[in-house]
Amino acid sequence: MYHLNSLIIVAILFVLIVAADVVGLYLGQRARDKSDNDVKSQTSAIQGGIIGMLALILGFTFNMSIQRYDTRAGAEVEEANAIGTAELRAALLPEPYHGQAAAAIDEYIELRLESSHMDLTRVEERKALNDRTSQLQQRIWDIGVAAADASPSPVRSGYFLTSVNDMIDAQGRRLDVLNRHVPPAIFYLLFVFFIATGGLIGYSTGLGQRRSRVPALVLNLLICLLVFIIIDLDRPRRGIIEVKQDSMEALR
Repeated sequence: MYHLNSLIIVAILFVLIVAADVVGLYLGQRARDKSDNDVKSQTSAIQGGIIGMLALILGFTFNMSIQRYDTRAGAEVEEANAIGTAELRAALLPEPYHGQAAAAIDEYIELRLESSHMDLTRVEERKALNDRTSQLQQRIWDIGVAAADASPSPVRSGYFLTSVNDMIDAQGRRLDVLNRHVPPAIFYLLFVFFIATGGLIGYSTGLGQRRSRVPALVLNLLICLLVFIIIDLDRPRRGIIEVKQDSMEALR
Protein backbone atom coordinates (compact mmCIF):
# COMPACT_ATOMS: atom_id res chain seq x y z
CA MET A 1 0.00 0.00 0.00
CA TYR A 2 2.96 2.33 0.58
CA HIS A 3 3.34 2.94 -3.15
CA LEU A 4 -0.29 4.09 -3.53
CA ASN A 5 -1.27 7.72 -3.12
CA SER A 6 -2.84 8.29 0.30
CA LEU A 7 -5.75 10.24 -1.22
CA ILE A 8 -6.58 7.27 -3.47
CA ILE A 9 -6.52 4.92 -0.46
CA VAL A 10 -8.82 7.18 1.55
CA ALA A 11 -11.19 7.69 -1.39
CA ILE A 12 -11.48 3.92 -1.95
CA LEU A 13 -12.07 3.41 1.78
CA PHE A 14 -14.81 6.05 1.83
CA VAL A 15 -16.59 4.44 -1.14
CA LEU A 16 -16.40 1.00 0.50
CA ILE A 17 -17.77 2.32 3.81
CA VAL A 18 -20.66 4.08 2.06
CA ALA A 19 -21.37 0.95 0.01
CA ALA A 20 -21.40 -1.16 3.18
CA ASP A 21 -23.71 1.39 4.78
CA VAL A 22 -26.12 1.20 1.84
CA VAL A 23 -26.08 -2.61 1.88
CA GLY A 24 -26.65 -2.61 5.63
CA LEU A 25 -29.52 -0.16 5.24
CA TYR A 26 -31.16 -2.40 2.62
CA LEU A 27 -30.82 -5.49 4.83
CA GLY A 28 -32.13 -3.58 7.84
CA GLN A 29 -35.20 -2.43 5.94
CA ARG A 30 -35.93 -6.01 4.86
CA ALA A 31 -35.60 -7.24 8.43
CA ARG A 32 -37.63 -4.38 9.95
CA ASP A 33 -40.98 -6.18 9.91
CA LYS A 34 -39.48 -9.26 11.59
CA SER A 35 -37.69 -7.34 14.34
CA ASP A 36 -38.85 -5.97 17.67
CA ASN A 37 -37.41 -3.74 20.38
CA ASP A 38 -35.20 -6.54 21.70
CA VAL A 39 -33.58 -7.05 18.31
CA LYS A 40 -33.03 -3.30 17.93
CA SER A 41 -31.47 -2.98 21.38
CA GLN A 42 -29.20 -5.97 20.72
CA THR A 43 -28.13 -4.46 17.41
CA SER A 44 -27.38 -1.14 19.10
CA ALA A 45 -25.35 -2.88 21.81
CA ILE A 46 -23.28 -4.78 19.23
CA GLN A 47 -22.81 -1.59 17.25
CA GLY A 48 -21.55 0.23 20.33
CA GLY A 49 -19.13 -2.59 21.11
CA ILE A 50 -17.68 -2.59 17.61
CA ILE A 51 -17.32 1.20 17.61
CA GLY A 52 -15.51 0.93 20.96
CA MET A 53 -13.08 -1.63 19.53
CA LEU A 54 -12.64 0.56 16.48
CA ALA A 55 -11.76 3.55 18.67
CA LEU A 56 -9.20 1.45 20.54
CA ILE A 57 -7.46 0.22 17.39
CA LEU A 58 -7.63 3.69 15.85
CA GLY A 59 -6.03 5.28 18.90
CA PHE A 60 -3.33 2.60 18.98
CA THR A 61 -2.53 3.11 15.28
CA PHE A 62 -2.47 6.91 15.57
CA ASN A 63 -0.13 6.69 18.56
CA MET A 64 2.13 4.32 16.63
CA SER A 65 2.35 6.66 13.63
CA ILE A 66 2.98 9.79 15.75
CA GLN A 67 5.75 7.99 17.66
CA ARG A 68 7.45 7.09 14.39
CA TYR A 69 7.13 10.69 13.22
CA ASP A 70 8.76 11.96 16.44
CA THR A 71 11.54 9.39 16.11
CA ARG A 72 12.28 10.54 12.55
CA ALA A 73 12.36 14.18 13.67
CA GLY A 74 14.77 13.29 16.49
CA ALA A 75 17.00 11.34 14.09
CA GLU A 76 17.26 14.42 11.84
CA VAL A 77 18.48 16.55 14.77
CA GLU A 78 20.88 13.83 15.92
CA GLU A 79 22.46 13.53 12.48
CA ALA A 80 22.80 17.29 12.09
CA ASN A 81 24.54 17.49 15.47
CA ALA A 82 26.90 14.65 14.54
CA ILE A 83 27.83 16.31 11.24
CA GLY A 84 28.31 19.66 13.00
CA THR A 85 30.66 18.06 15.52
CA ALA A 86 32.69 16.45 12.73
CA GLU A 87 32.99 19.77 10.94
CA LEU A 88 34.16 21.52 14.10
CA ARG A 89 36.75 18.83 14.82
CA ALA A 90 38.06 19.07 11.25
CA ALA A 91 39.86 22.18 12.53
CA LEU A 92 42.04 19.84 14.63
CA LEU A 93 43.60 18.39 11.48
CA PRO A 94 46.78 19.86 10.02
CA GLU A 95 46.77 21.38 6.56
CA PRO A 96 46.00 20.37 3.87
CA TYR A 97 43.73 17.81 5.57
CA HIS A 98 41.72 20.44 7.41
CA GLY A 99 40.62 22.12 4.17
CA GLN A 100 39.96 18.80 2.45
CA ALA A 101 37.85 17.51 5.34
CA ALA A 102 35.86 20.75 5.67
CA ALA A 103 35.10 20.81 1.92
CA ALA A 104 34.09 17.13 1.93
CA ILE A 105 31.78 17.61 4.92
CA ASP A 106 30.15 20.62 3.26
CA GLU A 107 29.51 18.43 0.22
CA TYR A 108 28.15 15.74 2.55
CA ILE A 109 25.65 18.19 4.09
CA GLU A 110 24.32 19.06 0.63
CA LEU A 111 24.05 15.38 -0.23
CA ARG A 112 22.12 14.61 2.97
CA LEU A 113 19.73 17.50 2.30
CA GLU A 114 19.17 16.19 -1.23
CA SER A 115 18.39 12.78 0.24
CA SER A 116 16.02 14.30 2.81
CA HIS A 117 13.79 15.72 0.07
CA MET A 118 13.64 12.60 -2.09
CA ASP A 119 10.53 10.42 -2.08
CA LEU A 120 11.20 7.01 -0.55
CA THR A 121 9.30 5.30 -3.38
CA ARG A 122 11.95 6.37 -5.93
CA VAL A 123 13.95 3.24 -5.19
CA GLU A 124 16.59 3.40 -7.93
CA GLU A 125 17.37 7.08 -7.38
CA ARG A 126 17.61 6.54 -3.64
CA LYS A 127 19.94 3.60 -4.15
CA ALA A 128 22.26 5.74 -6.30
CA LEU A 129 22.13 8.51 -3.70
CA ASN A 130 22.97 6.08 -0.89
CA ASP A 131 25.94 4.82 -2.92
CA ARG A 132 27.21 8.39 -3.33
CA THR A 133 26.72 8.93 0.40
CA SER A 134 28.75 5.83 1.27
CA GLN A 135 31.55 6.88 -1.10
CA LEU A 136 31.69 10.36 0.42
CA GLN A 137 31.72 8.92 3.94
CA GLN A 138 34.68 6.74 2.95
CA ARG A 139 36.46 9.76 1.50
CA ILE A 140 36.03 11.75 4.69
CA TRP A 141 37.25 8.79 6.72
CA ASP A 142 40.30 8.37 4.46
CA ILE A 143 41.19 12.04 4.95
CA GLY A 144 41.09 11.53 8.71
CA VAL A 145 43.27 8.40 8.47
CA ALA A 146 45.79 10.19 6.26
CA ALA A 147 45.88 13.08 8.72
CA ALA A 148 46.46 10.66 11.61
CA ASP A 149 49.39 9.07 9.74
CA ALA A 150 50.95 12.44 8.94
CA SER A 151 50.19 14.27 12.19
CA PRO A 152 52.69 14.46 15.04
CA SER A 153 49.67 14.53 17.39
CA PRO A 154 47.45 11.53 16.54
CA VAL A 155 45.14 12.33 19.48
CA ARG A 156 43.73 15.37 17.69
CA SER A 157 43.07 13.44 14.48
CA GLY A 158 41.62 10.66 16.63
CA TYR A 159 38.98 13.09 17.92
CA PHE A 160 38.06 13.84 14.32
CA LEU A 161 37.84 10.16 13.36
CA THR A 162 35.59 9.49 16.36
CA SER A 163 33.21 12.25 15.25
CA VAL A 164 33.22 10.90 11.68
CA ASN A 165 32.31 7.46 13.01
CA ASP A 166 29.43 9.03 15.00
CA MET A 167 28.32 10.88 11.86
CA ILE A 168 28.20 7.64 9.85
CA ASP A 169 26.31 5.86 12.65
CA ALA A 170 23.77 8.72 12.84
CA GLN A 171 23.10 8.43 9.11
CA GLY A 172 22.54 4.69 9.48
CA ARG A 173 20.11 5.15 12.36
CA ARG A 174 18.20 7.79 10.44
CA LEU A 175 17.94 5.54 7.41
CA ASP A 176 16.63 2.78 9.65
CA VAL A 177 13.84 4.85 11.23
CA LEU A 178 12.79 6.15 7.81
CA ASN A 179 12.07 2.58 6.73
CA ARG A 180 9.98 1.75 9.81
CA HIS A 181 6.26 2.08 9.08
CA VAL A 182 3.00 1.02 10.66
CA PRO A 183 2.59 -2.67 9.69
CA PRO A 184 0.18 -3.04 6.73
CA ALA A 185 -1.76 -5.73 8.63
CA ILE A 186 -2.88 -3.07 11.13
CA PHE A 187 -4.21 -0.89 8.32
CA TYR A 188 -6.07 -3.84 6.80
CA LEU A 189 -7.58 -4.62 10.19
CA LEU A 190 -8.68 -1.00 10.55
CA PHE A 191 -10.28 -1.00 7.12
CA VAL A 192 -12.21 -4.19 7.89
CA PHE A 193 -13.50 -2.60 11.10
CA PHE A 194 -14.44 0.60 9.27
CA ILE A 195 -16.40 -1.23 6.58
CA ALA A 196 -18.09 -3.50 9.13
CA THR A 197 -19.02 -0.49 11.25
CA GLY A 198 -20.49 1.26 8.21
CA GLY A 199 -22.57 -1.79 7.38
CA LEU A 200 -23.78 -2.16 10.97
CA ILE A 201 -24.73 1.52 11.21
CA GLY A 202 -26.73 1.16 7.98
CA TYR A 203 -28.40 -1.99 9.28
CA SER A 204 -29.30 -0.35 12.61
CA THR A 205 -30.67 2.66 10.75
CA GLY A 206 -32.75 0.43 8.46
CA LEU A 207 -34.44 -1.21 11.46
CA GLY A 208 -35.93 2.14 12.51
CA GLN A 209 -39.03 3.78 11.13
CA ARG A 210 -37.20 7.05 10.52
CA ARG A 211 -33.64 7.62 9.41
CA SER A 212 -31.17 10.44 8.84
CA ARG A 213 -28.24 9.86 6.49
CA VAL A 214 -26.30 13.01 7.45
CA PRO A 215 -24.81 11.76 10.79
CA ALA A 216 -23.58 8.53 9.20
CA LEU A 217 -22.05 10.47 6.30
CA VAL A 218 -20.30 12.88 8.67
CA LEU A 219 -18.95 9.92 10.69
CA ASN A 220 -17.60 8.30 7.53
CA LEU A 221 -15.90 11.54 6.47
CA LEU A 222 -14.27 11.99 9.88
CA ILE A 223 -13.06 8.38 9.89
CA CYS A 224 -11.49 8.81 6.45
CA LEU A 225 -9.92 12.12 7.47
CA LEU A 226 -8.31 10.48 10.48
CA VAL A 227 -7.06 7.58 8.34
CA PHE A 228 -5.53 10.11 5.93
CA ILE A 229 -3.65 11.80 8.81
CA ILE A 230 -2.36 8.44 10.08
CA ILE A 231 -1.16 7.41 6.62
CA ASP A 232 0.37 10.85 6.04
CA LEU A 233 2.30 10.68 9.32
CA ASP A 234 3.59 7.28 8.26
CA ARG A 235 4.98 8.69 4.99
CA PRO A 236 7.68 11.19 5.98
CA ARG A 237 8.68 12.30 2.47
CA ARG A 238 5.58 12.14 0.31
CA GLY A 239 2.68 13.73 2.18
CA ILE A 240 1.45 16.96 3.70
CA ILE A 241 3.04 16.35 7.11
CA GLU A 242 6.79 16.07 6.52
CA VAL A 243 9.72 15.98 8.92
CA LYS A 244 11.27 19.44 8.81
CA GLN A 245 14.96 19.73 7.96
CA ASP A 246 15.53 22.84 10.08
CA SER A 247 18.62 21.49 11.86
CA MET A 248 20.29 20.38 8.63
CA GLU A 249 19.38 23.64 6.89
CA ALA A 250 20.83 25.61 9.81
CA LEU A 251 23.98 23.49 9.62
CA ARG A 252 24.36 24.38 5.95
